[in-house]
Amino acid sequence: MARTLYSAPPLPDGSGEMPAQRDYYEILGLGRSATDEEIRAAHRRLARQLHPDLNKAPDAAAKFNEVQRAYEVLSDAEKRKKYDQFGHAGVDGAAGGPGGPGAPQGASWQEMDPEALRDIFGDMFGDGFGGARGAGGGRRRGRAAPRPAPGLDREFEVPVGFATAANGGTEQLRMRDPEGGVETIDVRIPAGVGDGTKLRVRGRGEPGLHGGPRGDLILTVRVGAHPWFTRDGLDLSVEVPVTIAEAALGATIDVPLLKGRVSLKVPPGTSSGARLRLRGKGITDAKGASGDLHAVISIVAPRELAAEDRAALEAMVPRLGDPRAARPWAGG
Repeated sequence: MARTLYSAPPLPDGSGEMPAQRDYYEILGLGRSATDEEIRAAHRRLARQLHPDLNKAPDAAAKFNEVQRAYEVLSDAEKRKKYDQFGHAGVDGAAGGPGGPGAPQGASWQEMDPEALRDIFGDMFGDGFGGARGAGGGRRRGRAAPRPAPGLDREFEVPVGFATAANGGTEQLRMRDPEGGVETIDVRIPAGVGDGTKLRVRGRGEPGLHGGPRGDLILTVRVGAHPWFTRDGLDLSVEVPVTIAEAALGATIDVPLLKGRVSLKVPPGTSSGARLRLRGKGITDAKGASGDLHAVISIVAPRELAAEDRAALEAMVPRLGDPRAARPWAGG
């Protein structure tokens, strides 16, 4: 069954204008408990995405400046403390910085330190940022020819049925492509894949720059529930109801597998909650490793008894003893 996925909405509100005084954590896509490393990683990702030399959208410079200002504040421990306590009033100076009255204060993208740019973008532009160095160590004017750079990866969560995750299969996904259209791809799901597993589909990410290859599509698997099985790694568990007679006398019963059924021997005197293991009857992954099936016994008492059955059970009561007598709380 095809599933439709949508990429996260862009940072701006879609109107072509940047919202005034947006929360700096929101700009970077972070919560207020974000670590310094998470702040740096978000800044690097957004800087690569929004820098006007890479992004030709008419509002790219404004978005990039907003990210820069958010990072300038949240990467500085003292400024971040003031911002957390007082908001924008604690860190913003008078209106009228770069970008005009009321715009976020801070350096614009044209004024960004070339060394900081190289730290974020590496050498994807050769010596394009900040000029190139001549033989004598000085800078010479002009830009070198830009080098090809791979596109960014795209990330989605993909819901996968319990049986497909266990046995393997193919999911057909529909998603927004980088140009806003819809593309359909088939994704192979390996047998035994677990919830939270990341799958990489190469060449389905953002387009590369200057002839560079496309990035990849990173899919996080979310495994759906099953009506009666639960899963722990490659092991499966299933609740199996038995009668009082089957539990007391023992029995051979059928229990379900993901495919088919299997016979299970219930030993005499089995208690409710006992776990009976069938080795190798769980999930088998793509590498051939198999888990076990655990049948969890649940004794079901009859709602009604014939007179002779009730009499037989009542006659047994004195001989059965008190099953609670051995408990630490008995007789308290």
